[in-house]
Amino acid sequence: MRISEFCGLTISDLDMENRIIDINHQLLRSTGMKYYVESTKTNAGTRKIPMTDEVFRCFQAILEDREAPKYERMIDGYTGFLYLDANGMPEVAMHWENRFKHAVTRYNDIYRVQMPTITPHVCRHTYCSNQAKAGMNPKTLQYLMGHSDIGVTLNTYTHLGLEDAAAEMARVEAVEAARREQAKLSGESGQMVLSQKMFKTV
Repeated sequence: MRISEFCGLTISDLDMENRIIDINHQLLRSTGMKYYVESTKTNAGTRKIPMTDEVFRCFQAILEDREAPKYERMIDGYTGFLYLDANGMPEVAMHWENRFKHAVTRYNDIYRVQMPTITPHVCRHTYCSNQAKAGMNPKTLQYLMGHSDIGVTLNTYTHLGLEDAAAEMARVEAVEAARREQAKLSGESGQMVLSQKMFKTV
C-alpha cells in the first residue's frame, strides 16, 4: 500500500473473516492542517488485497491495541481510522515518516555502519522488488501495487541486477535441459520414459 492508503484504512476496510483489505481511498493532510479523503491515486489503486497469515496477525494486534477514542472523528464520511494521534485525529504520512526517521537516527547513533534514509515509500519499493525477485507474476504484482501501467511496476519499482539476471538465466537453462532430456527419453515412440537422472535435472 501507499502510505496514504494505509493511513486511510478504517476498521470497516478490514474483512478479518475473509482476510481481505479493501483499499478504496487515501487520507491526506494539507499544509494548512486540513484533513481530507481522496480516491486512490489511480483507478487501479482501488483494489482488494488478500492478507497473508503474518499480515492478518498484525492487523489483529492493531485492532486489539486500538483504544476507542471518546469521540470518533469523521473525515469526509469516513470514521474508525486505525491510528490516532494525541489529539484523537487520524495519523497521516508525516507521523510515519517521523517514526522512520527517529528509528534510523537512533540506529546510526549506536552503530558504526550507517543506515541510509528509510521512508514508508522505500518499504513499498522494497516489497515490489522482493516479490519480483521471488518470481511473482508481473500482472499480479501490478494489481497488488495498484499501478495503472505495468511499465511502472517493471521499470520503476523492480531494481534487479546482474545476480538476478544470472539466476534467471540459470533457471531457464535448467528448464530447457529438462525439456531436452524428456524429448530424448521419449524417443520415436512418443512415450516418455521416466528416469532418476531426469528428475535430478529438473
